[in-house]
Amino acid sequence: MLLIKSGIEKSIMAYENFVKKLKIEKPGVYRIRTKGHIDESLSDQLGGMIITHAFTADKQPMTILVGQLRDQAALSGVLNELYELHLPPLTVESLS
Repeated sequence: MLLIKSGIEKSIMAYENFVKKLKIEKPGVYRIRTKGHIDESLSDQLGGMIITHAFTADKQPMTILVGQLRDQAALSGVLNELYELHLPPLTVESLS
């Protein structure tokens, strides 16, 4: 039982250290991959992110969004917009 508690405590400490480094109020550059193709005219609705098209390994259509967002709230807004478009994110990466 002590070993499990120790492992959990280490995980909590690692997470807390990660959160301390995360600057949610600062701008960041993100890359979001989502299923389907998004028309480039929707860039403004998606935080001004650059929209490119690609295909997954199994040849399914995919959109890649890349751009700087002012904070985590803006990132949340982009993800909400994708939800409203019924386009599930495949990955969300911080590039900054």
